[in-house]
Amino acid sequence: MLPHLVGVGTFIGVGRALETALQRVERAEQLGYESAYVTHIAARDSLTVLAAYATRTSRIKLGTGVLPIHSRTPVATAQAAATIDELSHGRMVLGLGVSHRVTVENWYGSKIEKPVAEMREYAQAIRAMFRGEDAPNDNRFPTKFRFMGYEPRPDLPIYIAALSPAMLRLAGEIGDGAMLWLCNPEYIRQVVVPEVTEGRRRAGKSLDGFDIVAAVPSAVTDDVEEARASLRKDLIPYFSLPFYRAMIERSGFADDIEGFDTAMQGGDPQGAANAISDRFLEQLAAIGNPTEAAASVERYRDAGATSPCIGGVPRTDFDLTMKSLAGLAGS
Repeated sequence: MLPHLVGVGTFIGVGRALETALQRVERAEQLGYESAYVTHIAARDSLTVLAAYATRTSRIKLGTGVLPIHSRTPVATAQAAATIDELSHGRMVLGLGVSHRVTVENWYGSKIEKPVAEMREYAQAIRAMFRGEDAPNDNRFPTKFRFMGYEPRPDLPIYIAALSPAMLRLAGEIGDGAMLWLCNPEYIRQVVVPEVTEGRRRAGKSLDGFDIVAAVPSAVTDDVEEARASLRKDLIPYFSLPFYRAMIERSGFADDIEGFDTAMQGGDPQGAANAISDRFLEQLAAIGNPTEAAASVERYRDAGATSPCIGGVPRTDFDLTMKSLAGLAGS
């Protein structure tokens, strides 16, 4: 019998083999993890991967973490999400994100102009479709679509990826949850929770039932320095993106950004990776023996993350990490 499911989840993306990922999400469910989220990168389509996950599981919550709103129309997103929700018997979570200008322009041929307004309009259109209502037609995503002969779950959860105070307030106001990446526990305590709470207040709601999903890079390993070195290299693209840079500076790591920029300007990517400090990684990641890694995940819960979700560190054993931290899912 599975352990009681609580708010500790996983990010299970697909590496080289889809079958390996399918086996991993099965194992996550067996170990008692509450959720499995899939990122949307330059590889397999995240919604299609979730549909595959749904066929191999029966209880674990499944979500996009996150789907870029400019990658498809609200209608296409609503239809796909509703179908996966039906396939999974009501386990779908639709996580949405604005993404970044370089990605939106070079991949999707679109433009980010007013990110908070665009997210509001996109999410409101999808929410209206789920409820069988007319979507607003006075915004960037006009549509007259309504489901016909089919009724999706009207309260299918919509989570919003947020870093800035304005987007966090929007997530609290119109979303069912917020999805975080590179937000350490102190940032969650000092910025995320207060801003989300303010958004809920504006909507006349309390924080009760609102889900704060925090991705936690995790590795149970004897070689902490090797895992940190691997994570540093993995973080280089994020230190180059404006939305993340602003949040990292707001978190008190302006020196890391400055050192990163100096090295990159000098054509030294290894030096840029080395500029990401141990202090930054110690606050962000859960790396070490099982006791140390579990304590780091617990810091996220203590800070206000209702669903800390462990994710793999490249070139470490994520299956071992999932097994070693499974006790958190029943605590």
